[in-house]
Amino acid sequence: MTSTLSASTVLKNALTHYHAELQKALSALEPGRAGSGEAFSPAFRLPDPSPALDQFFSVSGIGIAELPAYRGRCLRLLDLMRNPGTRTTKTLASLIIVARAVRHITETGERILIATPSSANKATALRDAVHRAITCGLVTDHQLQIVSVIPEVSTAKLWSSPLSEDASLRRRNPLVVHGSKEPAAVKELAAAFTAEHSARLCRQYGVRVWYTLGLDNYRAADMVRAFAERDLLPGTDSGTGTRTHVHSVSSAFGLLGHDLGHRRVTESGGRTLPQAGYFLVQHLGTPDMVLSLRHGSHDRGNLPAYRFEPSEGLYRQEEDPHFPATTFDPEEQLDPTFYTRRPVTSAQMDPLIAEQGGGGLVVSLHECLSRYAEVRSLLAAADVSLPADPRRLREWSLVMALTGTLNAADRGLLPDSDDVLIHGSGSYSDQDYRPVPDHHRLVAADVTALACHVEDAVRAAATH
Repeated sequence: MTSTLSASTVLKNALTHYHAELQKALSALEPGRAGSGEAFSPAFRLPDPSPALDQFFSVSGIGIAELPAYRGRCLRLLDLMRNPGTRTTKTLASLIIVARAVRHITETGERILIATPSSANKATALRDAVHRAITCGLVTDHQLQIVSVIPEVSTAKLWSSPLSEDASLRRRNPLVVHGSKEPAAVKELAAAFTAEHSARLCRQYGVRVWYTLGLDNYRAADMVRAFAERDLLPGTDSGTGTRTHVHSVSSAFGLLGHDLGHRRVTESGGRTLPQAGYFLVQHLGTPDMVLSLRHGSHDRGNLPAYRFEPSEGLYRQEEDPHFPATTFDPEEQLDPTFYTRRPVTSAQMDPLIAEQGGGGLVVSLHECLSRYAEVRSLLAAADVSLPADPRRLREWSLVMALTGTLNAADRGLLPDSDDVLIHGSGSYSDQDYRPVPDHHRLVAADVTALACHVEDAVRAAATH
Protein backbone atom coordinates (compact mmCIF):
# COMPACT_ATOMS: atom_id res chain seq x y z
CA MET A 1 0.00 0.00 0.00
CA THR A 2 1.28 3.45 -0.83
CA SER A 3 1.78 6.00 1.93
CA THR A 4 -1.14 8.16 2.97
CA LEU A 5 -1.77 11.80 2.23
CA SER A 6 -1.38 14.03 5.25
CA ALA A 7 -4.24 16.25 4.05
CA SER A 8 -6.28 17.06 0.98
CA THR A 9 -4.02 18.22 -1.84
CA VAL A 10 -5.34 20.66 -4.43
CA LEU A 11 -3.89 21.80 -7.74
CA LYS A 12 -5.80 25.06 -8.17
CA ASN A 13 -5.44 25.61 -11.92
CA ALA A 14 -4.62 22.32 -13.56
CA LEU A 15 -4.98 23.43 -17.18
CA THR A 16 -2.62 26.36 -16.74
CA HIS A 17 -0.20 24.21 -14.75
CA TYR A 18 -0.12 21.51 -17.45
CA HIS A 19 -0.44 23.83 -20.47
CA ALA A 20 2.83 22.80 -22.13
CA GLU A 21 2.47 19.09 -21.37
CA LEU A 22 -1.15 19.12 -22.45
CA GLN A 23 -0.40 20.90 -25.72
CA LYS A 24 2.24 18.30 -26.54
CA ALA A 25 -0.26 15.52 -25.82
CA LEU A 26 -2.98 17.25 -27.84
CA SER A 27 -0.66 17.48 -30.84
CA ALA A 28 -0.50 13.69 -30.94
CA LEU A 29 -4.27 13.62 -31.58
CA GLU A 30 -4.06 15.95 -34.58
CA PRO A 31 -3.53 13.25 -37.26
CA GLY A 32 -6.78 11.59 -36.16
CA ARG A 33 -8.66 14.87 -36.47
CA ALA A 34 -7.26 15.54 -39.93
CA GLY A 35 -8.32 12.09 -41.10
CA SER A 36 -11.81 12.14 -39.59
CA GLY A 37 -13.61 13.40 -42.71
CA GLU A 38 -15.20 16.64 -43.82
CA ALA A 39 -16.92 17.63 -40.55
CA PHE A 40 -15.45 20.80 -39.07
CA SER A 41 -13.25 20.51 -36.00
CA PRO A 42 -10.65 23.03 -34.79
CA ALA A 43 -7.05 21.93 -34.50
CA PHE A 44 -5.90 20.40 -31.23
CA ARG A 45 -4.12 23.61 -30.27
CA LEU A 46 -4.57 25.79 -27.21
CA PRO A 47 -4.16 29.57 -27.20
CA ASP A 48 -0.77 30.81 -26.08
CA PRO A 49 -0.50 31.46 -22.33
CA SER A 50 -1.82 34.84 -21.22
CA PRO A 51 -3.44 36.42 -18.16
CA ALA A 52 -6.84 36.10 -19.87
CA LEU A 53 -6.32 32.40 -20.57
CA ASP A 54 -5.13 31.86 -17.00
CA GLN A 55 -8.33 33.48 -15.74
CA PHE A 56 -10.39 31.35 -18.14
CA PHE A 57 -8.73 28.15 -16.87
CA SER A 58 -8.90 29.19 -13.20
CA VAL A 59 -11.85 26.88 -12.41
CA SER A 60 -9.91 23.77 -13.51
CA GLY A 61 -8.83 22.76 -10.02
CA ILE A 62 -8.19 19.10 -9.17
CA GLY A 63 -7.95 17.67 -5.66
CA ILE A 64 -6.87 14.35 -4.18
CA ALA A 65 -7.94 13.44 -0.66
CA GLU A 66 -7.63 10.49 1.67
CA LEU A 67 -10.85 8.72 2.64
CA PRO A 68 -11.24 6.34 5.58
CA ALA A 69 -10.00 2.86 4.67
CA TYR A 70 -12.56 0.14 4.04
CA ARG A 71 -11.99 -3.62 4.35
CA GLY A 72 -8.25 -3.08 4.15
CA ARG A 73 -8.49 -0.91 1.04
CA CYS A 74 -6.79 2.47 0.86
CA LEU A 75 -9.50 4.74 -0.57
CA ARG A 76 -8.75 8.11 -2.13
CA LEU A 77 -10.92 10.61 -3.95
CA LEU A 78 -9.85 12.33 -7.16
CA ASP A 79 -11.97 15.48 -6.90
CA LEU A 80 -12.86 16.71 -10.39
CA MET A 81 -15.86 18.76 -9.25
CA ARG A 82 -14.22 21.97 -8.03
CA ASN A 83 -15.85 24.44 -10.43
CA PRO A 84 -18.74 25.96 -8.43
CA GLY A 85 -20.47 26.80 -11.71
CA THR A 86 -20.89 23.14 -12.72
CA ARG A 87 -19.79 20.74 -9.93
CA THR A 88 -18.81 18.16 -12.55
CA THR A 89 -15.68 16.97 -14.33
CA LYS A 90 -17.19 18.13 -17.64
CA THR A 91 -15.55 21.49 -16.84
CA LEU A 92 -12.10 20.22 -17.87
CA ALA A 93 -13.14 19.00 -21.31
CA SER A 94 -15.38 22.01 -21.88
CA LEU A 95 -12.60 24.49 -21.14
CA ILE A 96 -10.29 22.74 -23.59
CA ILE A 97 -12.98 22.48 -26.28
CA VAL A 98 -13.75 26.19 -25.97
CA ALA A 99 -10.04 27.08 -25.82
CA ARG A 100 -9.50 25.27 -29.13
CA ALA A 101 -12.43 27.22 -30.59
CA VAL A 102 -10.89 30.46 -29.31
CA ARG A 103 -7.58 29.68 -31.01
CA HIS A 104 -9.35 28.97 -34.30
CA ILE A 105 -11.42 32.15 -34.11
CA THR A 106 -8.37 34.27 -33.26
CA GLU A 107 -6.27 32.84 -36.10
CA THR A 108 -8.90 32.72 -38.86
CA GLY A 109 -11.53 35.29 -37.94
CA GLU A 110 -14.21 32.64 -38.50
CA ARG A 111 -17.16 32.39 -36.16
CA ILE A 112 -17.96 29.06 -34.42
CA LEU A 113 -21.22 27.59 -33.22
CA ILE A 114 -20.70 24.62 -30.87
CA ALA A 115 -23.45 22.01 -31.22
CA THR A 116 -23.77 19.44 -28.45
CA PRO A 117 -26.29 16.86 -27.37
CA SER A 118 -26.22 16.36 -23.62
CA SER A 119 -28.09 14.73 -20.78
CA ALA A 120 -27.48 18.01 -18.87
CA ASN A 121 -23.99 18.19 -17.34
CA LYS A 122 -22.10 18.49 -20.61
CA ALA A 123 -24.37 21.32 -21.72
CA THR A 124 -24.04 23.14 -18.40
CA ALA A 125 -20.25 22.87 -18.50
CA LEU A 126 -19.88 23.92 -22.15
CA ARG A 127 -22.21 26.87 -21.65
CA ASP A 128 -20.24 27.87 -18.57
CA ALA A 129 -17.01 27.69 -20.59
CA VAL A 130 -18.47 29.73 -23.47
CA HIS A 131 -19.59 32.45 -21.06
CA ARG A 132 -16.20 32.42 -19.33
CA ALA A 133 -14.43 32.88 -22.67
CA ILE A 134 -16.61 35.91 -23.37
CA THR A 135 -16.23 37.50 -19.93
CA CYS A 136 -12.46 36.88 -19.92
CA GLY A 137 -12.16 38.73 -23.23
CA LEU A 138 -10.92 35.79 -25.28
CA VAL A 139 -13.80 36.14 -27.78
CA THR A 140 -16.95 38.20 -28.22
CA ASP A 141 -20.48 36.91 -27.90
CA HIS A 142 -21.02 37.11 -31.66
CA GLN A 143 -17.85 35.13 -32.46
CA LEU A 144 -18.64 32.07 -30.32
CA GLN A 145 -22.05 30.50 -29.72
CA ILE A 146 -23.47 27.21 -28.51
CA VAL A 147 -26.66 25.24 -29.11
CA SER A 148 -27.42 22.42 -26.69
CA VAL A 149 -29.96 19.64 -27.31
CA ILE A 150 -31.31 18.08 -24.12
CA PRO A 151 -33.73 15.22 -23.46
CA GLU A 152 -36.91 16.33 -21.75
CA VAL A 153 -36.27 14.01 -18.80
CA SER A 154 -33.10 15.96 -17.89
CA THR A 155 -34.39 19.53 -17.90
CA ALA A 156 -34.45 19.84 -14.10
CA LYS A 157 -30.65 19.36 -14.10
CA LEU A 158 -29.89 22.33 -16.38
CA TRP A 159 -28.12 25.14 -14.52
CA SER A 160 -29.29 28.67 -15.15
CA SER A 161 -26.54 31.12 -16.07
CA PRO A 162 -26.09 34.46 -17.89
CA LEU A 163 -26.41 32.55 -21.19
CA SER A 164 -30.02 31.84 -20.31
CA GLU A 165 -30.83 34.84 -18.08
CA ASP A 166 -29.71 37.57 -20.49
CA ALA A 167 -32.23 37.85 -23.36
CA SER A 168 -29.62 38.58 -26.04
CA LEU A 169 -27.30 35.77 -24.95
CA ARG A 170 -30.24 33.40 -24.58
CA ARG A 171 -31.27 33.98 -28.21
CA ARG A 172 -27.72 33.42 -29.46
CA ASN A 173 -27.12 30.32 -27.31
CA PRO A 174 -30.34 28.31 -27.33
CA LEU A 175 -31.16 25.44 -25.00
CA VAL A 176 -33.33 23.09 -27.03
CA VAL A 177 -35.36 20.29 -25.46
CA HIS A 178 -36.25 17.12 -27.35
CA GLY A 179 -39.13 14.98 -26.09
CA SER A 180 -38.24 11.53 -27.44
CA LYS A 181 -39.01 8.49 -25.27
CA GLU A 182 -35.38 7.47 -25.75
CA PRO A 183 -33.16 10.18 -24.15
CA ALA A 184 -30.13 9.25 -26.26
CA ALA A 185 -32.10 10.33 -29.36
CA VAL A 186 -30.72 13.84 -28.76
CA LYS A 187 -27.40 12.56 -30.14
CA GLU A 188 -29.02 11.45 -33.39
CA LEU A 189 -30.94 14.73 -33.66
CA ALA A 190 -27.89 16.95 -33.11
CA ALA A 191 -25.72 14.85 -35.43
CA ALA A 192 -28.38 14.92 -38.18
CA PHE A 193 -28.76 18.69 -37.87
CA THR A 194 -24.99 19.14 -38.15
CA ALA A 195 -24.73 16.89 -41.19
CA GLU A 196 -27.67 18.46 -43.02
CA HIS A 197 -27.29 22.16 -42.24
CA SER A 198 -23.64 22.98 -41.39
CA ALA A 199 -22.52 23.71 -44.94
CA ARG A 200 -25.51 25.97 -45.63
CA LEU A 201 -25.09 27.91 -42.39
CA CYS A 202 -21.41 28.41 -43.17
CA ARG A 203 -22.17 29.72 -46.67
CA GLN A 204 -25.08 31.90 -45.61
CA TYR A 205 -23.86 33.29 -42.28
CA GLY A 206 -20.14 32.58 -42.17
CA VAL A 207 -20.38 30.39 -39.07
CA ARG A 208 -18.66 27.05 -38.58
CA VAL A 209 -20.78 24.42 -36.81
CA TRP A 210 -18.74 22.14 -34.55
CA TYR A 211 -20.41 18.94 -33.33
CA THR A 212 -18.27 18.26 -30.26
CA LEU A 213 -19.42 14.81 -29.17
CA GLY A 214 -16.25 13.05 -30.29
CA LEU A 215 -14.19 10.79 -28.04
CA ASP A 216 -10.92 12.65 -28.62
CA ASN A 217 -12.49 15.97 -27.63
CA TYR A 218 -13.00 14.50 -24.16
CA ARG A 219 -10.04 12.11 -23.93
CA ALA A 220 -7.79 15.11 -24.48
CA ALA A 221 -8.90 16.77 -21.26
CA ASP A 222 -9.09 13.62 -19.19
CA MET A 223 -5.38 12.97 -19.74
CA VAL A 224 -4.93 15.62 -17.04
CA ARG A 225 -6.27 13.14 -14.49
CA ALA A 226 -3.17 10.99 -14.98
CA PHE A 227 -0.86 14.01 -14.82
CA ALA A 228 -2.39 15.04 -11.50
CA GLU A 229 -2.21 11.47 -10.21
CA ARG A 230 1.49 11.38 -11.01
CA ASP A 231 2.21 14.68 -9.26
CA LEU A 232 -0.18 14.66 -6.31
CA LEU A 233 -0.17 11.06 -5.12
CA PRO A 234 2.71 9.73 -3.01
CA GLY A 235 4.68 6.58 -3.56
CA THR A 236 4.54 6.36 -7.36
CA ASP A 237 8.24 6.58 -8.18
CA SER A 238 8.69 2.84 -8.72
CA GLY A 239 5.63 2.44 -10.92
CA THR A 240 4.98 -0.97 -9.37
CA GLY A 241 1.68 -2.52 -8.35
CA THR A 242 -1.82 -1.71 -9.52
CA ARG A 243 -4.14 1.13 -8.66
CA THR A 244 -7.85 0.53 -9.21
CA HIS A 245 -9.70 3.50 -10.69
CA VAL A 246 -13.43 3.54 -9.89
CA HIS A 247 -15.73 5.72 -11.98
CA SER A 248 -19.48 6.08 -12.51
CA VAL A 249 -19.76 5.86 -16.28
CA SER A 250 -22.13 6.21 -19.19
CA SER A 251 -19.58 5.71 -21.98
CA ALA A 252 -16.34 5.77 -19.92
CA PHE A 253 -14.82 8.69 -21.86
CA GLY A 254 -13.13 9.81 -18.65
CA LEU A 255 -11.37 6.51 -18.02
CA LEU A 256 -10.29 6.22 -21.66
CA GLY A 257 -8.81 9.70 -21.31
CA HIS A 258 -7.04 8.70 -18.12
CA ASP A 259 -5.64 5.65 -19.92
CA LEU A 260 -4.30 7.88 -22.69
CA GLY A 261 -2.66 10.16 -20.12
CA HIS A 262 -1.32 7.18 -18.19
CA ARG A 263 0.35 5.87 -21.34
CA ARG A 264 1.94 9.25 -22.01
CA VAL A 265 3.27 9.45 -18.46
CA THR A 266 4.69 5.93 -18.69
CA GLU A 267 6.28 6.53 -22.09
CA SER A 268 7.87 9.83 -21.06
CA GLY A 269 10.11 8.27 -18.43
CA GLY A 270 10.91 9.80 -15.06
CA ARG A 271 8.28 9.45 -12.37
CA THR A 272 5.83 6.69 -13.28
CA LEU A 273 2.48 5.37 -12.16
CA PRO A 274 1.18 2.02 -10.93
CA GLN A 275 -0.64 0.00 -13.55
CA ALA A 276 -4.21 1.23 -13.91
CA GLY A 277 -7.10 -1.17 -13.41
CA TYR A 278 -10.52 0.27 -14.29
CA PHE A 279 -13.72 -0.48 -12.38
CA LEU A 280 -16.99 0.75 -13.93
CA VAL A 281 -20.07 1.67 -11.90
CA GLN A 282 -23.45 1.97 -13.62
CA HIS A 283 -27.15 1.95 -12.73
CA LEU A 284 -30.01 -0.29 -13.84
CA GLY A 285 -31.34 2.19 -16.40
CA THR A 286 -28.16 1.97 -18.49
CA PRO A 287 -26.04 -1.03 -17.38
CA ASP A 288 -24.73 -1.67 -20.89
CA MET A 289 -20.98 -1.43 -20.25
CA VAL A 290 -21.15 -3.85 -17.32
CA LEU A 291 -23.30 -6.18 -19.39
CA SER A 292 -20.68 -6.06 -22.13
CA LEU A 293 -17.91 -6.81 -19.65
CA ARG A 294 -19.82 -9.76 -18.22
CA HIS A 295 -21.39 -11.22 -21.36
CA GLY A 296 -19.72 -9.64 -24.39
CA SER A 297 -23.01 -8.05 -25.39
CA HIS A 298 -25.23 -5.10 -24.46
CA ASP A 299 -28.29 -7.38 -24.51
CA ARG A 300 -30.49 -6.57 -21.48
CA GLY A 301 -31.73 -10.13 -21.62
CA ASN A 302 -28.57 -10.98 -19.69
CA LEU A 303 -29.69 -8.99 -16.65
CA PRO A 304 -30.46 -11.24 -13.68
CA ALA A 305 -34.11 -12.04 -13.01
CA TYR A 306 -35.60 -10.08 -10.11
CA ARG A 307 -38.43 -11.34 -7.94
CA PHE A 308 -40.68 -9.14 -5.84
CA GLU A 309 -40.59 -9.75 -2.09
CA PRO A 310 -43.90 -8.44 -0.65
CA SER A 311 -42.59 -8.54 2.92
CA GLU A 312 -39.76 -6.14 1.98
CA GLY A 313 -41.46 -4.11 -0.70
CA LEU A 314 -38.36 -4.70 -2.85
CA TYR A 315 -37.20 -6.67 -5.85
CA ARG A 316 -34.34 -9.02 -5.09
CA GLN A 317 -31.85 -11.30 -6.90
CA GLU A 318 -28.93 -13.51 -5.83
CA GLU A 319 -27.95 -14.71 -9.30
CA ASP A 320 -25.13 -12.26 -10.06
CA PRO A 321 -23.29 -10.10 -7.48
CA HIS A 322 -22.28 -7.62 -10.19
CA PHE A 323 -25.87 -6.36 -10.22
CA PRO A 324 -27.98 -4.90 -7.41
CA ALA A 325 -29.14 -7.38 -4.80
CA THR A 326 -32.17 -5.18 -4.12
CA THR A 327 -34.03 -2.50 -6.02
CA PHE A 328 -37.30 -0.61 -5.86
CA ASP A 329 -37.81 -1.33 -9.57
CA PRO A 330 -35.69 -3.35 -12.05
CA GLU A 331 -36.54 -0.70 -14.67
CA GLU A 332 -35.61 2.32 -12.53
CA GLN A 333 -33.71 5.35 -13.83
CA LEU A 334 -31.50 6.42 -10.94
CA ASP A 335 -30.02 9.46 -12.72
CA PRO A 336 -30.88 10.65 -16.26
CA THR A 337 -27.30 11.91 -16.69
CA PHE A 338 -26.29 8.32 -17.44
CA TYR A 339 -28.35 7.82 -20.57
CA THR A 340 -26.16 6.09 -23.16
CA ARG A 341 -27.35 2.76 -24.53
CA ARG A 342 -25.02 0.39 -26.41
CA PRO A 343 -21.93 2.60 -26.11
CA VAL A 344 -19.37 2.03 -28.86
CA THR A 345 -16.65 2.54 -26.24
CA SER A 346 -17.28 -0.95 -24.85
CA ALA A 347 -15.14 -2.19 -27.73
CA GLN A 348 -12.19 -0.27 -26.22
CA MET A 349 -12.97 -0.65 -22.53
CA ASP A 350 -13.57 -4.42 -22.46
CA PRO A 351 -10.10 -5.43 -23.75
CA LEU A 352 -8.46 -2.72 -21.63
CA ILE A 353 -9.96 -4.19 -18.46
CA ALA A 354 -9.18 -7.73 -19.61
CA GLU A 355 -5.53 -6.75 -20.10
CA GLN A 356 -4.95 -4.49 -17.09
CA GLY A 357 -7.53 -5.61 -14.55
CA GLY A 358 -10.64 -4.06 -13.13
CA GLY A 359 -14.29 -4.92 -13.51
CA GLY A 360 -17.72 -3.42 -13.14
CA LEU A 361 -20.80 -3.30 -10.96
CA VAL A 362 -24.34 -1.93 -11.22
CA VAL A 363 -26.00 -0.15 -8.30
CA SER A 364 -29.64 0.62 -7.51
CA LEU A 365 -31.30 3.59 -5.87
CA HIS A 366 -32.17 1.40 -2.88
CA GLU A 367 -28.52 0.46 -2.42
CA CYS A 368 -27.41 4.09 -2.73
CA LEU A 369 -29.98 5.17 -0.15
CA SER A 370 -29.06 2.31 2.18
CA ARG A 371 -25.42 3.45 2.22
CA TYR A 372 -26.08 7.18 1.92
CA ALA A 373 -25.20 8.12 5.51
CA GLU A 374 -22.06 5.97 5.31
CA VAL A 375 -21.02 7.56 2.01
CA ARG A 376 -21.75 11.03 3.37
CA SER A 377 -19.50 10.34 6.36
CA LEU A 378 -16.67 9.04 4.15
CA LEU A 379 -16.80 12.11 1.91
CA ALA A 380 -16.77 14.50 4.85
CA ALA A 381 -13.13 13.49 5.32
CA ALA A 382 -12.42 15.00 1.90
CA ASP A 383 -14.40 18.19 2.62
CA VAL A 384 -17.03 17.11 0.12
CA SER A 385 -20.52 17.66 1.50
CA LEU A 386 -23.71 15.87 0.59
CA PRO A 387 -27.12 17.17 1.66
CA ALA A 388 -28.42 15.49 4.79
CA ASP A 389 -31.63 14.71 2.90
CA PRO A 390 -30.82 12.58 -0.18
CA ARG A 391 -34.01 13.82 -1.84
CA ARG A 392 -32.17 17.10 -2.43
CA LEU A 393 -29.41 15.43 -4.42
CA ARG A 394 -29.63 16.11 -8.16
CA GLU A 395 -26.39 14.52 -9.42
CA TRP A 396 -25.76 10.98 -8.18
CA SER A 397 -22.45 10.18 -9.89
CA LEU A 398 -20.28 10.45 -6.77
CA VAL A 399 -22.71 8.58 -4.52
CA MET A 400 -22.97 5.84 -7.16
CA ALA A 401 -19.17 5.53 -7.32
CA LEU A 402 -18.79 5.26 -3.54
CA THR A 403 -21.70 2.85 -3.19
CA GLY A 404 -20.29 0.72 -6.00
CA THR A 405 -16.85 0.68 -4.34
CA LEU A 406 -18.24 -0.41 -0.97
CA ASN A 407 -20.55 -3.02 -2.49
CA ALA A 408 -17.74 -4.42 -4.63
CA ALA A 409 -15.45 -4.66 -1.59
CA ASP A 410 -18.17 -6.43 0.41
CA ARG A 411 -18.78 -8.91 -2.42
CA GLY A 412 -15.11 -9.59 -3.18
CA LEU A 413 -15.38 -8.07 -6.65
CA LEU A 414 -12.65 -5.43 -6.44
CA PRO A 415 -9.28 -6.39 -7.95
CA ASP A 416 -6.54 -7.55 -5.59
CA SER A 417 -5.03 -4.05 -5.47
CA ASP A 418 -5.45 -2.42 -2.06
CA ASP A 419 -5.05 1.03 -3.66
CA VAL A 420 -8.35 2.48 -4.89
CA LEU A 421 -8.77 5.90 -6.48
CA ILE A 422 -12.40 6.98 -6.86
CA HIS A 423 -12.93 9.51 -9.65
CA GLY A 424 -15.36 12.11 -8.29
CA SER A 425 -16.98 13.23 -11.53
CA GLY A 426 -20.09 14.98 -10.26
CA SER A 427 -22.18 15.83 -7.22
CA TYR A 428 -24.63 18.66 -6.58
CA SER A 429 -27.90 19.30 -4.81
CA ASP A 430 -30.84 21.59 -5.44
CA GLN A 431 -29.12 24.19 -3.25
CA ASP A 432 -26.14 24.52 -5.61
CA TYR A 433 -27.93 25.95 -8.66
CA ARG A 434 -31.07 27.46 -10.15
CA PRO A 435 -32.74 25.31 -12.83
CA VAL A 436 -33.34 26.92 -16.20
CA PRO A 437 -37.04 27.92 -16.23
CA ASP A 438 -39.37 26.58 -18.90
CA HIS A 439 -39.69 29.92 -20.71
CA HIS A 440 -35.91 30.09 -21.21
CA ARG A 441 -35.89 26.82 -23.16
CA LEU A 442 -36.96 25.98 -26.70
CA VAL A 443 -38.46 22.74 -28.03
CA ALA A 444 -37.59 20.76 -31.16
CA ALA A 445 -39.33 17.59 -32.27
CA ASP A 446 -37.18 17.10 -35.37
CA VAL A 447 -34.23 18.38 -37.38
CA THR A 448 -36.29 21.05 -39.14
CA ALA A 449 -37.40 22.62 -35.86
CA LEU A 450 -33.87 22.48 -34.47
CA ALA A 451 -32.48 24.10 -37.62
CA CYS A 452 -34.98 26.96 -37.30
CA HIS A 453 -33.85 27.67 -33.74
CA VAL A 454 -30.19 27.57 -34.72
CA GLU A 455 -30.69 29.78 -37.76
CA ASP A 456 -32.39 32.40 -35.59
CA ALA A 457 -29.42 32.25 -33.20
CA VAL A 458 -26.72 32.65 -35.86
CA ARG A 459 -28.70 35.36 -37.63
CA ALA A 460 -28.91 37.31 -34.37
CA ALA A 461 -25.14 37.01 -33.87
CA ALA A 462 -24.39 37.94 -37.47
CA THR A 463 -26.34 41.21 -37.17
CA HIS A 464 -24.71 42.37 -33.90
